Amino acid sequence: MLYWLLYQKLHTYYRPLRLFSYLTFRTAFAGLTALAIALALGPWLIRRLKAFEVGQYIREDGPKSHHSKAGTPTMGGLLINIAIIVPTLLWADLSNPFIWIAMLSLVSFGAIGFVDDFAKLRRQRNLGLTSRQKLLAQSLAAGIIAIILVGLNYRGRYSTRLVVPFFKRFQPNLAFNSLIPHHGLYLIAFLPFILFVILVIVGSSNAVNLTDGLDGLAIGCTIIAAGALTALTYISGHAVFAAYLEIEHMPQVGELTIFGGAIVGASIGFLWYNAHPAEIFMGDVGSLALGGALGTVAVLIKQELLLPFVGGIFVIEAVSVMLQVGSYKLRRKRIFKMAPLHHHFEHLGWSESKIITRFWIVAGVCALFALTTLKLR
Repeated sequence: MLYWLLYQKLHTYYRPLRLFSYLTFRTAFAGLTALAIALALGPWLIRRLKAFEVGQYIREDGPKSHHSKAGTPTMGGLLINIAIIVPTLLWADLSNPFIWIAMLSLVSFGAIGFVDDFAKLRRQRNLGLTSRQKLLAQSLAAGIIAIILVGLNYRGRYSTRLVVPFFKRFQPNLAFNSLIPHHGLYLIAFLPFILFVILVIVGSSNAVNLTDGLDGLAIGCTIIAAGALTALTYISGHAVFAAYLEIEHMPQVGELTIFGGAIVGASIGFLWYNAHPAEIFMGDVGSLALGGALGTVAVLIKQELLLPFVGGIFVIEAVSVMLQVGSYKLRRKRIFKMAPLHHHFEHLGWSESKIITRFWIVAGVCALFALTTLKLR
Protein backbone atom coordinates (compact mmCIF):
# COMPACT_ATOMS: atom_id res chain seq x y z
CA MET A 1 0.00 0.00 0.00
CA LEU A 2 2.77 2.44 0.91
CA TYR A 3 4.68 1.33 -2.21
CA TRP A 4 1.63 2.09 -4.36
CA LEU A 5 0.95 5.43 -2.69
CA LEU A 6 4.44 6.83 -2.14
CA TYR A 7 6.15 5.52 -5.27
CA GLN A 8 3.66 4.71 -7.99
CA LYS A 9 1.41 7.72 -7.31
CA LEU A 10 3.55 10.44 -5.75
CA HIS A 11 7.20 9.99 -6.78
CA THR A 12 6.72 12.03 -9.97
CA TYR A 13 5.77 15.02 -7.78
CA TYR A 14 8.47 14.53 -5.16
CA ARG A 15 11.57 12.82 -6.52
CA PRO A 16 13.06 11.62 -3.18
CA LEU A 17 10.13 9.21 -2.99
CA ARG A 18 11.92 7.17 -5.67
CA LEU A 19 13.70 5.65 -2.70
CA PHE A 20 10.62 3.46 -2.24
CA SER A 21 11.33 1.76 -5.56
CA TYR A 22 14.47 0.13 -4.14
CA LEU A 23 13.90 -3.43 -3.01
CA THR A 24 16.59 -3.30 -0.32
CA PHE A 25 15.05 -0.20 1.25
CA ARG A 26 11.55 -1.68 1.37
CA THR A 27 12.86 -5.02 2.66
CA ALA A 28 14.69 -3.31 5.51
CA PHE A 29 11.61 -1.31 6.46
CA ALA A 30 9.37 -4.37 6.17
CA GLY A 31 11.64 -6.15 8.64
CA LEU A 32 11.70 -3.16 11.00
CA THR A 33 7.93 -2.76 10.77
CA ALA A 34 7.42 -6.45 11.54
CA LEU A 35 9.80 -6.20 14.50
CA ALA A 36 8.00 -3.12 15.85
CA ILE A 37 4.57 -4.77 15.53
CA ALA A 38 5.73 -7.95 17.29
CA LEU A 39 7.37 -6.01 20.13
CA ALA A 40 4.43 -3.64 20.54
CA LEU A 41 1.63 -6.22 20.41
CA GLY A 42 3.45 -8.95 22.34
CA PRO A 43 2.62 -7.84 25.92
CA TRP A 44 -1.02 -7.16 25.00
CA LEU A 45 -1.43 -10.58 23.37
CA ILE A 46 0.19 -12.35 26.33
CA ARG A 47 -2.24 -10.62 28.70
CA ARG A 48 -5.25 -11.49 26.52
CA LEU A 49 -4.23 -15.13 26.17
CA LYS A 50 -3.78 -15.39 29.93
CA ALA A 51 -7.19 -13.78 30.47
CA PHE A 52 -8.79 -16.36 28.15
CA GLU A 53 -6.75 -19.14 29.82
CA VAL A 54 -5.19 -20.16 26.52
CA GLY A 55 -2.40 -22.18 28.14
CA GLN A 56 -0.09 -24.91 26.85
CA TYR A 57 -0.77 -28.53 27.76
CA ILE A 58 2.39 -30.59 28.27
CA ARG A 59 2.62 -34.19 27.04
CA GLU A 60 2.71 -36.57 29.99
CA ASP A 61 5.58 -38.66 28.60
CA GLY A 62 7.73 -35.61 27.97
CA PRO A 63 10.76 -34.45 29.96
CA LYS A 64 9.96 -33.70 33.60
CA SER A 65 11.50 -30.21 33.30
CA HIS A 66 8.71 -29.24 30.90
CA HIS A 67 5.92 -29.76 33.44
CA SER A 68 6.64 -26.34 34.94
CA LYS A 69 5.76 -24.79 31.54
CA ALA A 70 2.15 -25.97 31.73
CA GLY A 71 -0.21 -23.02 31.43
CA THR A 72 2.20 -20.77 29.54
CA PRO A 73 0.14 -18.84 26.94
CA THR A 74 0.19 -20.51 23.53
CA MET A 75 -1.09 -19.59 20.05
CA GLY A 76 1.51 -16.80 19.91
CA GLY A 77 1.76 -17.60 16.22
CA LEU A 78 -1.13 -15.17 15.80
CA LEU A 79 1.34 -12.41 16.66
CA ILE A 80 3.87 -13.75 14.14
CA ASN A 81 1.31 -13.97 11.34
CA ILE A 82 0.03 -10.44 11.92
CA ALA A 83 3.57 -9.08 12.11
CA ILE A 84 4.35 -10.68 8.74
CA ILE A 85 1.16 -9.87 6.83
CA VAL A 86 0.83 -6.18 7.76
CA PRO A 87 4.39 -5.13 6.67
CA THR A 88 4.07 -7.19 3.50
CA LEU A 89 0.84 -5.38 2.61
CA LEU A 90 2.45 -2.03 3.41
CA TRP A 91 5.79 -2.37 1.63
CA ALA A 92 5.35 -4.92 -1.19
CA ASP A 93 4.12 -4.40 -4.73
CA LEU A 94 0.67 -5.96 -4.39
CA SER A 95 0.32 -6.40 -8.15
CA ASN A 96 2.93 -9.17 -7.90
CA PRO A 97 1.22 -12.61 -7.83
CA PHE A 98 4.07 -14.27 -5.92
CA ILE A 99 3.44 -12.01 -2.92
CA TRP A 100 -0.18 -13.19 -2.74
CA ILE A 101 0.82 -16.85 -3.12
CA ALA A 102 3.27 -16.52 -0.20
CA MET A 103 0.64 -14.83 1.98
CA LEU A 104 -1.94 -17.46 0.98
CA SER A 105 0.43 -20.15 2.20
CA LEU A 106 1.08 -18.36 5.50
CA VAL A 107 -2.62 -17.77 6.19
CA SER A 108 -3.87 -21.21 5.11
CA PHE A 109 -1.29 -23.16 7.10
CA GLY A 110 -1.79 -20.78 10.01
CA ALA A 111 -5.53 -21.51 9.87
CA ILE A 112 -4.84 -25.26 10.02
CA GLY A 113 -2.60 -24.67 13.03
CA PHE A 114 -5.26 -22.51 14.68
CA VAL A 115 -7.85 -25.28 14.35
CA ASP A 116 -5.34 -27.77 15.78
CA ASP A 117 -4.49 -25.49 18.74
CA PHE A 118 -8.16 -24.78 19.40
CA ALA A 119 -8.94 -28.51 19.44
CA LYS A 120 -6.22 -29.02 22.05
CA LEU A 121 -7.65 -26.27 24.23
CA ARG A 122 -11.19 -27.59 23.92
CA ARG A 123 -10.12 -31.11 24.90
CA GLN A 124 -7.71 -29.76 27.53
CA ARG A 125 -5.07 -32.20 26.30
CA ASN A 126 -2.02 -32.05 24.04
CA LEU A 127 -4.03 -33.75 21.31
CA GLY A 128 -5.56 -31.70 18.50
CA LEU A 129 -6.27 -32.79 14.94
CA THR A 130 -5.33 -36.35 14.07
CA SER A 131 -2.27 -36.85 11.87
CA ARG A 132 -4.50 -37.86 8.98
CA GLN A 133 -6.71 -34.78 9.31
CA LYS A 134 -3.73 -32.47 9.53
CA LEU A 135 -1.94 -34.01 6.53
CA LEU A 136 -5.11 -33.91 4.44
CA ALA A 137 -5.68 -30.22 5.18
CA GLN A 138 -2.03 -29.37 4.56
CA SER A 139 -1.97 -31.31 1.28
CA LEU A 140 -5.10 -29.51 0.12
CA ALA A 141 -3.58 -26.09 0.88
CA ALA A 142 -0.28 -26.98 -0.81
CA GLY A 143 -2.15 -28.50 -3.76
CA ILE A 144 -4.02 -25.24 -4.35
CA ILE A 145 -0.72 -23.37 -4.38
CA ALA A 146 0.71 -25.89 -6.88
CA ILE A 147 -2.30 -25.49 -9.19
CA ILE A 148 -1.92 -21.69 -9.08
CA LEU A 149 1.70 -22.13 -10.12
CA VAL A 150 0.62 -24.36 -12.99
CA GLY A 151 -1.57 -21.48 -14.16
CA LEU A 152 1.39 -19.10 -13.95
CA ASN A 153 3.46 -21.61 -15.93
CA TYR A 154 0.79 -21.57 -18.65
CA ARG A 155 1.23 -17.77 -18.84
CA GLY A 156 5.01 -18.10 -19.01
CA ARG A 157 5.56 -16.49 -15.58
CA TYR A 158 6.86 -19.57 -13.77
CA SER A 159 8.90 -22.64 -14.67
CA THR A 160 8.27 -26.22 -13.54
CA ARG A 161 11.91 -27.13 -14.13
CA LEU A 162 13.84 -28.35 -11.11
CA VAL A 163 17.08 -26.54 -10.27
CA VAL A 164 19.64 -29.08 -9.03
CA PRO A 165 22.45 -27.80 -6.75
CA PHE A 166 26.00 -28.19 -8.09
CA PHE A 167 24.73 -28.62 -11.68
CA LYS A 168 24.36 -25.68 -14.08
CA ARG A 169 22.70 -27.38 -17.01
CA PHE A 170 20.81 -30.31 -15.47
CA GLN A 171 17.26 -28.99 -14.90
CA PRO A 172 14.67 -31.76 -15.35
CA ASN A 173 11.10 -30.70 -16.08
CA LEU A 174 8.56 -31.96 -13.54
CA ALA A 175 5.83 -32.13 -16.18
CA PHE A 176 4.97 -34.51 -19.01
CA ASN A 177 5.69 -32.27 -22.00
CA SER A 178 3.92 -34.59 -24.44
CA LEU A 179 0.60 -34.16 -22.58
CA ILE A 180 0.73 -30.36 -22.16
CA PRO A 181 -0.78 -29.50 -25.59
CA HIS A 182 -3.89 -31.59 -24.75
CA HIS A 183 -6.07 -29.28 -22.65
CA GLY A 184 -8.11 -32.15 -21.22
CA LEU A 185 -4.93 -33.68 -19.80
CA TYR A 186 -3.30 -30.41 -18.73
CA LEU A 187 -3.39 -30.98 -14.96
CA ILE A 188 -2.41 -34.62 -15.39
CA ALA A 189 0.65 -33.47 -17.31
CA PHE A 190 1.70 -31.45 -14.25
CA LEU A 191 0.87 -34.15 -11.70
CA PRO A 192 4.55 -34.87 -10.81
CA PHE A 193 5.09 -31.14 -10.24
CA ILE A 194 1.96 -30.83 -8.10
CA LEU A 195 2.94 -33.82 -5.95
CA PHE A 196 6.47 -32.46 -5.58
CA VAL A 197 5.21 -29.05 -4.43
CA ILE A 198 2.89 -30.72 -1.90
CA LEU A 199 5.80 -32.80 -0.58
CA VAL A 200 8.07 -29.77 -0.17
CA ILE A 201 5.55 -27.43 1.47
CA VAL A 202 3.88 -30.02 3.73
CA GLY A 203 7.25 -31.46 4.70
CA SER A 204 8.60 -28.02 5.55
CA SER A 205 5.53 -27.14 7.61
CA ASN A 206 5.68 -30.32 9.69
CA ALA A 207 9.46 -30.11 10.13
CA VAL A 208 9.18 -26.68 11.77
CA ASN A 209 6.28 -27.95 13.86
CA LEU A 210 8.37 -30.87 15.18
CA THR A 211 11.24 -28.53 16.04
CA ASP A 212 9.02 -26.33 18.18
CA GLY A 213 9.65 -28.05 21.49
CA LEU A 214 12.07 -25.82 23.42
CA ASP A 215 11.93 -22.11 24.27
CA GLY A 216 13.18 -20.15 21.27
CA LEU A 217 14.48 -23.18 19.36
CA ALA A 218 12.15 -23.16 16.36
CA ILE A 219 11.87 -19.38 16.07
CA GLY A 220 15.66 -18.94 16.29
CA CYS A 221 16.20 -21.48 13.51
CA THR A 222 13.44 -19.76 11.52
CA ILE A 223 15.30 -16.45 11.70
CA ILE A 224 18.40 -18.13 10.24
CA ALA A 225 16.52 -20.06 7.54
CA ALA A 226 14.37 -17.07 6.56
CA GLY A 227 17.45 -14.87 6.38
CA ALA A 228 19.14 -17.31 4.01
CA LEU A 229 16.00 -17.64 1.87
CA THR A 230 15.69 -13.85 1.73
CA ALA A 231 19.24 -13.63 0.41
CA LEU A 232 18.52 -16.35 -2.17
CA THR A 233 15.35 -14.54 -3.21
CA TYR A 234 17.16 -11.24 -3.70
CA ILE A 235 19.88 -12.93 -5.75
CA SER A 236 17.32 -14.72 -7.94
CA GLY A 237 15.56 -11.44 -8.68
CA HIS A 238 18.75 -9.42 -9.31
CA ALA A 239 19.94 -9.56 -12.92
CA VAL A 240 23.63 -8.94 -12.20
CA PHE A 241 23.95 -11.36 -9.27
CA ALA A 242 21.95 -14.05 -11.06
CA ALA A 243 24.14 -13.76 -14.15
CA TYR A 244 27.35 -13.82 -12.09
CA LEU A 245 26.28 -16.95 -10.19
CA GLU A 246 24.77 -18.47 -13.35
CA ILE A 247 21.39 -19.15 -11.80
CA GLU A 248 17.99 -18.54 -13.34
CA HIS A 249 17.04 -14.86 -13.23
CA MET A 250 13.43 -14.49 -12.04
CA PRO A 251 12.65 -10.75 -11.91
CA GLN A 252 9.22 -11.02 -10.31
CA VAL A 253 10.25 -13.24 -7.39
CA GLY A 254 12.58 -10.49 -6.19
CA GLU A 255 9.55 -8.87 -4.56
CA LEU A 256 9.40 -11.86 -2.19
CA THR A 257 12.49 -10.41 -0.53
CA ILE A 258 10.08 -8.11 1.33
CA PHE A 259 8.04 -11.09 2.55
CA GLY A 260 11.25 -12.77 3.71
CA GLY A 261 12.37 -9.62 5.50
CA ALA A 262 9.01 -9.48 7.28
CA ILE A 263 9.43 -13.09 8.43
CA VAL A 264 12.87 -12.27 9.86
CA GLY A 265 11.64 -9.16 11.63
CA ALA A 266 8.52 -10.82 13.03
CA SER A 267 10.54 -13.82 14.21
CA ILE A 268 13.09 -11.64 16.00
CA GLY A 269 10.25 -9.76 17.70
CA PHE A 270 8.60 -12.99 18.79
CA LEU A 271 11.90 -14.38 20.06
CA TRP A 272 12.03 -11.43 22.48
CA TYR A 273 9.11 -13.06 24.35
CA ASN A 274 9.79 -16.69 23.44
CA ALA A 275 13.42 -16.78 24.65
CA HIS A 276 14.09 -19.09 27.61
CA PRO A 277 12.19 -18.97 29.91
CA ALA A 278 9.38 -18.36 27.43
CA GLU A 279 6.53 -15.98 28.20
CA ILE A 280 4.55 -17.30 25.24
CA PHE A 281 4.63 -20.27 22.85
CA MET A 282 3.93 -19.99 19.13
CA GLY A 283 1.71 -23.08 18.96
CA ASP A 284 0.79 -24.83 15.72
CA VAL A 285 -0.75 -21.62 14.39
CA GLY A 286 2.81 -20.29 14.28
CA SER A 287 4.97 -23.31 13.48
CA LEU A 288 2.77 -24.71 10.68
CA ALA A 289 2.42 -21.23 9.14
CA LEU A 290 6.15 -20.47 9.25
CA GLY A 291 7.08 -23.88 7.86
CA GLY A 292 4.52 -23.60 5.08
CA ALA A 293 5.73 -20.09 4.21
CA LEU A 294 9.40 -21.13 4.08
CA GLY A 295 8.56 -24.12 1.88
CA THR A 296 6.45 -21.97 -0.43
CA VAL A 297 9.18 -19.35 -0.86
CA ALA A 298 11.66 -22.12 -1.71
CA VAL A 299 9.26 -23.41 -4.38
CA LEU A 300 8.66 -19.94 -5.81
CA ILE A 301 12.37 -19.13 -6.18
CA LYS A 302 13.19 -22.63 -7.53
CA GLN A 303 15.46 -23.59 -4.62
CA GLU A 304 13.46 -26.58 -3.35
CA LEU A 305 16.50 -28.86 -3.26
CA LEU A 306 18.47 -26.28 -1.24
CA LEU A 307 15.71 -26.07 1.37
CA PRO A 308 16.99 -29.11 3.36
CA PHE A 309 20.30 -27.25 3.80
CA VAL A 310 18.70 -23.85 4.46
CA GLY A 311 16.56 -25.42 7.18
CA GLY A 312 19.07 -28.04 8.27
CA ILE A 313 17.90 -28.33 11.89
CA PHE A 314 14.29 -28.72 10.80
CA VAL A 315 15.29 -31.64 8.57
CA ILE A 316 17.40 -33.26 11.30
CA GLU A 317 14.53 -33.03 13.78
CA ALA A 318 12.03 -34.49 11.30
CA VAL A 319 14.37 -37.33 10.30
CA SER A 320 14.96 -38.20 13.96
CA VAL A 321 11.22 -38.69 14.41
CA MET A 322 10.92 -40.83 11.27
CA LEU A 323 13.88 -42.99 12.33
CA GLN A 324 12.48 -43.40 15.82
CA VAL A 325 9.02 -44.39 14.64
CA GLY A 326 10.36 -46.68 11.90
CA SER A 327 12.81 -48.40 14.24
CA TYR A 328 10.16 -49.00 16.90
CA LYS A 329 7.65 -50.41 14.41
CA LEU A 330 10.19 -52.70 12.75
CA ARG A 331 12.40 -53.73 15.68
CA ARG A 332 10.49 -52.66 18.77
CA LYS A 333 13.63 -50.71 19.71
CA ARG A 334 14.23 -46.98 19.96
CA ILE A 335 17.25 -45.26 18.44
CA PHE A 336 16.98 -42.16 20.61
CA LYS A 337 15.94 -41.82 24.22
CA MET A 338 13.13 -39.62 22.92
CA ALA A 339 12.23 -37.92 19.65
CA PRO A 340 12.42 -35.25 18.27
CA LEU A 341 16.17 -35.03 18.70
CA HIS A 342 16.21 -32.08 21.11
CA HIS A 343 14.39 -34.23 23.70
CA HIS A 344 17.09 -36.90 23.33
CA PHE A 345 19.72 -34.40 24.46
CA GLU A 346 17.50 -33.32 27.34
CA HIS A 347 17.44 -36.93 28.55
CA LEU A 348 21.24 -36.98 28.27
CA GLY A 349 21.33 -34.16 30.81
CA TRP A 350 22.02 -31.17 28.55
CA SER A 351 20.48 -27.93 29.78
CA GLU A 352 17.75 -26.40 27.64
CA SER A 353 19.74 -23.25 26.90
CA LYS A 354 22.76 -25.29 25.78
CA ILE A 355 20.65 -27.39 23.39
CA ILE A 356 19.03 -24.29 21.92
CA THR A 357 22.32 -22.44 21.41
CA ARG A 358 24.07 -25.42 19.83
CA PHE A 359 21.14 -26.13 17.53
CA TRP A 360 21.20 -22.48 16.43
CA ILE A 361 24.90 -22.85 15.61
CA VAL A 362 24.23 -25.94 13.50
CA ALA A 363 21.35 -24.13 11.78
CA GLY A 364 23.69 -21.24 10.93
CA VAL A 365 26.35 -23.55 9.50
CA CYS A 366 23.73 -25.32 7.34
CA ALA A 367 22.38 -22.02 6.02
CA LEU A 368 25.86 -20.76 5.18
CA PHE A 369 26.61 -24.00 3.34
CA ALA A 370 23.41 -23.56 1.32
CA LEU A 371 24.53 -20.08 0.25
CA THR A 372 28.00 -21.32 -0.78
CA THR A 373 26.46 -23.87 -3.15
CA LEU A 374 25.37 -21.02 -5.42
CA LYS A 375 28.97 -20.68 -6.63
CA LEU A 376 29.78 -24.39 -6.52
CA ARG A 377 28.13 -25.30 -9.80
